[in-house]
Order: sequence, then structure tokens, then C-alpha cells
Amino acid sequence: MANAETKVVKLPRRTALKQTTLTETIFVEIRARLQRGEVGPKDRLLDYEIADEFDCTRMPVRQALLRLVNEGYLVGTTRGFVMPTLTTDDVHEIFEVRRLLEPSAAAGAAAALTDKQEAALKRAYQKARKAYDKSDSALMIEANIEFRDVWLGAVQNARLKATIQRFADHAQQVRLGTLSNPATQKIAVDGLRALLEGFTERDAKQIKSAMLEFILSAEQRYFALLNGQD
Repeated sequence: MANAETKVVKLPRRTALKQTTLTETIFVEIRARLQRGEVGPKDRLLDYEIADEFDCTRMPVRQALLRLVNEGYLVGTTRGFVMPTLTTDDVHEIFEVRRLLEPSAAAGAAAALTDKQEAALKRAYQKARKAYDKSDSALMIEANIEFRDVWLGAVQNARLKATIQRFADHAQQVRLGTLSNPATQKIAVDGLRALLEGFTERDAKQIKSAMLEFILSAEQRYFALLNGQD
């Protein structure tokens, strides 16, 4: 009787976990710096400088930077990576996407919002109030990001959540250009208060209306200040 052939199953190669984790860590950190405005439109991100900072090779850094390029946060140049320059059409398109997605997503998140998340929304709002009282634009940006991240955490659709996160971040240049203005800060605080009231009451209709108004106000303030209006 002939011996049965032994079938060898070749397992797929697994990506090294250490490198994947490091790339993700660098991606999250650079994205956070972009969100907070620590990297501005005139700054250049150089892979070898970031590699020195993280004490690693340039490969995981480049992977993280290229991912940021693919998601629209950065563009590559002959000398490093920079934030994309937004035209007025770009800004209109970003806000159009936000108007289409965020009001419905926030309204849908109301039912899933936990007491812990509600408390986090209140803390973010209080931080925004403090930022307005002190005319602290950096703290105001931080408070806005925290507030958004909390309610996004209650959105059940992962793809929707990721898309909203990305397009809201793409409006970072708008925030940098407007939230240093006291009148804009007041509008932002009032908008967050209306949203917080809706989330506290779990009122989807109020949340949807408040979110749409919040986004429209941000867009209008950007173009008003761009045109020299205060």
C-alpha cells in the first residue's frame, strides 16, 4: 500500500507585532498633534526627525506618515510631509460632508450614550467655558476635540465614526484660523451647550438640530473672518 502523501499547509506570514504597534503609536501621536494644532501649515514633518524622537528606524515612521497622507491629513513633498493647503472649495466640501453625516450620527448616538460618557461631555463643555473665559484658543480646540470624541464613542457604526473623525480633523485649519477670535469662541461654547442639553435629555431631534447649527456656524465664521468681517 502506497504511503499517503503528506500535505504541507503553509501558513501566511504574520506581520511583526512590534512594528505594527509602533507604526500605530506614531500614527496616533502625529494625528493628535495635528488635531491640537501643534503642527501648523508651515511646519514640515521629516521622517528621520520623528524616528530620532521615537528611537526607531525610519520604516515605521514612513508607514505612519503615508497612512496620514492616505487619510488626507498630510501631503508628501520633496522635503518631508506638510498639511494640505485648503482652497475655499475644499472647505465648502469638507463642511458639506460634515453637515450630511454628523447631525444624524450624533442624534443616533444619544440612545447609546452612557452615564460615564455624559459626564465626560459635561467636563469637555466646562473646559470650553474656561477656555472662553480665559480667551485660550488652544484650550478651546482641546475642549472641542474632547467633546466630539466622547459622542463619537457612542456611534455604533465604525465606518461612519472613522469618516466623521477624518473630515472633522480636516477642518483643523479652519479651527486654527477662527477659534482665536472671541466672538467665534462664544458661538462655539453656545453650540456645545445646546448639544450637551440634547445629549443630557437624550433628545435626538434637539441634538440633530443643534449639531447642524454648530457646523453651519463654524463654516460661516470661517468665511466671515476670511473676508475681513468680525
